[in-house]
Amino acid sequence: QVQLVESGGGLVQPGGSLRLSCTGPTSIFRSHEMHWYRQAPGKQRELVASITSGGTENYADSVKGRFTILRDNPRRMMYLQMNNLTSEDKAVYYCNAKFRGTRGEAIDEHWGQGTQVTVSS
Repeated sequence: QVQLVESGGGLVQPGGSLRLSCTGPTSIFRSHEMHWYRQAPGKQRELVASITSGGTENYADSVKGRFTILRDNPRRMMYLQMNNLTSEDKAVYYCNAKFRGTRGEAIDEHWGQGTQVTVSS
């Protein structure tokens, strides 16, 4: 079973920064889109940032200009650099990998176990 493993979560003060990391198998990093999702208490899981295998990035409006998604395929690593954090960013953050078919449907998908980010003074 493919495993994605996140790390880097923790407690940070408002205005602070954190960098989340995700690692997984070479086969995933060679071909899959990679995403960061988050889920706050009582809310639905939401897409935060995406990066294609070729490096094209997309961000949710709520994090544009503050978060940066990066991937290092040879090292099998993906990162989410989070700056200027607010209490609204508090959530469990999940690494996700998708491989899409010709019609855009996800025909292979994997999730990490999640890492907690808490923003509090």
